Amino acid sequence: MTEIESKHGIVSRQPYELYMSFVDMQNFVRMLPDEKRDMITADYDTLTATVQGFHIGVKVHQRVPYSRIELVDYDAPFAFHLVLHFEPAAEDPYKTDFWINMEADLNLMMKMMLSGRMKEALDKVVDGLVEVSNGKMPEGFDPAQWSR
Repeated sequence: MTEIESKHGIVSRQPYELYMSFVDMQNFVRMLPDEKRDMITADYDTLTATVQGFHIGVKVHQRVPYSRIELVDYDAPFAFHLVLHFEPAAEDPYKTDFWINMEADLNLMMKMMLSGRMKEALDKVVDGLVEVSNGKMPEGFDPAQWSR
């Protein structure tokens, strides 16, 4: 198994607030621009997407209220396990230390081609979440669509 850990980011929300935004997989679709929504379907426990011709899905494996959500592959080309961590920040318990761990069953070629990109993608998720929590909206994000 290939193990990848994202950077840690301090999110300006309490752990329970951040956790609750991730607990329903449908929230991910609501955050996307309209032109990307047709590539993704979700319900409370699962999310599937087609990206560059690849069909990939995740489903919730376990929810540990306010501290961890575990996701596993669901109709994906390789086995993986993601853990989203929501811990009170050491310097401010009203903020969250957020990071992601990933284990993926990649053959040697896939590991060489994808592990660096996967680490970059996980770090980008953390950075984006930190920025959003500090009031900076991602490019192309329309906050009015979130309230639908």
